Amino acid sequence: MSSATTSDVKWTAPQCVLWTSEVTITLNVTNNAGLTTTKSFSVYAPRCPARVISAGGAYSLALRGKGTVWAWGANDSGELGDGTYEPHSTPVQVPGLTDATSLASSGGTSLASRADGTVWAWGNNYGGALGDDTPFNRNFPAQVSGVSGVIAVAAGAASLALRDDGTVWAWGSNRNGQLGNGTTNTNPNPTPGQVIGLTHITAIATGSLHVLALRDDGTVWAWGFNYHGELGDGTTDDRNLPVQVPGLTGVIAVAAGYYHSLALRNDGTVWAWGWNLRGELGDGRIATQRASPGQVPGLTGVIDVAAGDSYSLALLSDGTLRAWGLNDFRQLGDGTNTNRHTPVQVSGLTGVTSVVAGAGHSLVLRNDQAVWAFGSNYHGQLGDGSQPTSTGPAKASLP
Repeated sequence: MSSATTSDVKWTAPQCVLWTSEVTITLNVTNNAGLTTTKSFSVYAPRCPARVISAGGAYSLALRGKGTVWAWGANDSGELGDGTYEPHSTPVQVPGLTDATSLASSGGTSLASRADGTVWAWGNNYGGALGDDTPFNRNFPAQVSGVSGVIAVAAGAASLALRDDGTVWAWGSNRNGQLGNGTTNTNPNPTPGQVIGLTHITAIATGSLHVLALRDDGTVWAWGFNYHGELGDGTTDDRNLPVQVPGLTGVIAVAAGYYHSLALRNDGTVWAWGWNLRGELGDGRIATQRASPGQVPGLTGVIDVAAGDSYSLALLSDGTLRAWGLNDFRQLGDGTNTNRHTPVQVSGLTGVTSVVAGAGHSLVLRNDQAVWAFGSNYHGQLGDGSQPTSTGPAKASLP
């Protein structure tokens, strides 16, 4: 004789998940008689809108289980966040950080957003990038005050945070108007302030001195340094307020290199503008610049883009990579150190789901959640403990 009852089980979905939109839940139920049954089922949650890997100037960051943060490579400014200034050629955990949802790194400044909407910063504090109103570098994370509800961060021209209400907040250097608040000055602003006139933003990216933002209507907005046309507005005038990049619609992702910009459209094509010293625009030319977007020839089926120091990467829907531009450290991953002025295939990597570019090394996340790196390893930024002369591809020694 048995009887059956039903119970409601309430599961609160996280704000976002790190690697895939599908989440498997296993439910174990034990009755008063000690009998147990198990049921597994899948639900879907939104994927986090920002990067879970980041390639800084000569170091790397990665998110792992439970939102822990791991770091490796150069550590001159404390950018690894482990309480030391010693470099590491294999990953070390950043103490005290859990539930992280996005990462950003550039020039020794490291940022992380957490599931509670806070931002944490460590490393190089040039121009007030750490948001703590001091001039000192810091080798451990501390919370940035004055900003909340953050779902993504970016580091470079300034420190930026994308809030869950679609607004963008910025702090740090403003020499070229990169804070987007209508002013330009040499005095840094360590306090987060809202970028004027931007709403409905879904993604942000920052280069060396310029910033890009993607709106939910598929338009791209830009501000900051524009000497090489990296803002894409047809001029070379700096902008201290966001301006729309003309002629670009249906954009689903943006990337900002040191002095160039990329946009991925919903038809799988890639568009580029800005400085083209080493062929980073991918149009077959070098030592030129373009102040308006132009299509990168020969690329279709692209689902993600990344931009580094004078080079570019594109992830195709089949999980393979294409690369072009500067290749002096073999950061293009094609087995040579020859600069490429049009896209070439990255060798030996498949099943890629995300890609980022740094100063001279590149990181990818594969569908098995492993992180692979290629390019410069002078400071151990490939993360496998190999010799500085190694250029990968190498699998980072992550948990």
